[in-house]
Amino acid sequence: MKVAITGATGFVGRPLCERLLADGYEVLVLTRDRERAARVLPARCRLATWDPERHTIDANVLTGVDAVVSLAGTSVADGRWSAKRKESIRRSRVDGTRMLVDAIAALPAEQRPRIFLSASAIGYYGDRDDEVLAEQSAPGSGFLADVCREWEAEALVAERHGLRTVLVRTGIVLGRGGGALASLLPIFRLGLGGRVGSGRQWMSWIHLDDLIGLWMFVLGRDDVRGPVNGVAPNPVTNADFTATLARVLARPAVIPVPAIALRVGLGEMANVLLEGQRVRPEVAETRGFVFRHPELGEALVDVTRDLATTLVMEQWVPRTPEEVFPFFADAHNLERLTPPFLKFRILGVSTPLMQTGTRIDYQLSLHGVPVRWQSVIQDWNPVRSFVDTQTKGPYQRWDHTHEFEAYDGGTVIRDRVHYELPIGVLGAIVAGRFVAKDVKTIFTYRREKIREIFG
Repeated sequence: MKVAITGATGFVGRPLCERLLADGYEVLVLTRDRERAARVLPARCRLATWDPERHTIDANVLTGVDAVVSLAGTSVADGRWSAKRKESIRRSRVDGTRMLVDAIAALPAEQRPRIFLSASAIGYYGDRDDEVLAEQSAPGSGFLADVCREWEAEALVAERHGLRTVLVRTGIVLGRGGGALASLLPIFRLGLGGRVGSGRQWMSWIHLDDLIGLWMFVLGRDDVRGPVNGVAPNPVTNADFTATLARVLARPAVIPVPAIALRVGLGEMANVLLEGQRVRPEVAETRGFVFRHPELGEALVDVTRDLATTLVMEQWVPRTPEEVFPFFADAHNLERLTPPFLKFRILGVSTPLMQTGTRIDYQLSLHGVPVRWQSVIQDWNPVRSFVDTQTKGPYQRWDHTHEFEAYDGGTVIRDRVHYELPIGVLGAIVAGRFVAKDVKTIFTYRREKIREIFG
């Protein structure tokens, strides 16, 4: 089954692509920036160009596609809502969806996809106090409710063209490395968190793993159409959410954020934090979807259980694993794959040939500071994979998994780096973003050199 997806490079898009590929689907990504998509998405994703703002898409790209998943949309949480920003939020969803559906409609009926899945949001319901909301509840009022109503109306046009259409109204997504917790965790880990406004507003949340599972569920169920609430079955108030997060992190949560301060600082966008919806996932539950993380406490434990950061970068090269692997089996070739500004060089290798237990000593410069680094090779599986683990160096923890997967006559080279900074929480808060940027720069350079070497 072939699935086309927009918004694939986002917080939800990448893990959804990974899940689709793992389950045997073929994935076509529609993207405005093919270079960026190639860097951040799995190498087995096919890429095609579209630009919803300029209304450019080749309808023929969708020929042979069985399902279309629409996730694209400008973030609603990045700063104040100026008139220009509000229009960008609306157009990215409403006009982008219209363009996508128009491209589907331009195909002959027998060549159209069978399924159209569109993201939406529980902002559809507006601010409803303690009212329990399900998929059949009426829409609310306000800017986000109006956008969601227009957004869904454009998606539902796909029904007229013969596609089973599903609208996933997503709540607050909890996951590592993004979403709502990206801004909350540093504050709460310092013990500076607290309720927002009155704390009585409802927060309908969902673990990222469950949201991905729900998208897969509605994709495969022909009896599901129309709105589906993408939330866990146990919404909580803001006061309960902040208290639970503080308990999980073993920190106090006694510093409230007054509503007036948010309104002064964020303007109309403050409504996202001060208003709420008490939403239940009735369709998911009645159709038999099983949530892995139905309770907030357990979900927060899962996404905050360590301070490590993971970077994954893939690329395809037109050489077989047997041709590619020997290059990486020579430790000295690491010097060719490392940016010059690191002044990286190998000081010694403990064995003539790389194998499990081989120790490698390096020297490099981090922002002008000379650093000695030592790593040991673990899990040496020639042609398939190996792992190097830091035993001495600047990180609290550093594990780099190298994988080589035969695919399409060549090799998918996958670098998976799992690292943690020293000084625990303080290190993560003070230097986390800077180090993440550095690591991304280093591996982007590595990717380009690999492409240069292997074509």
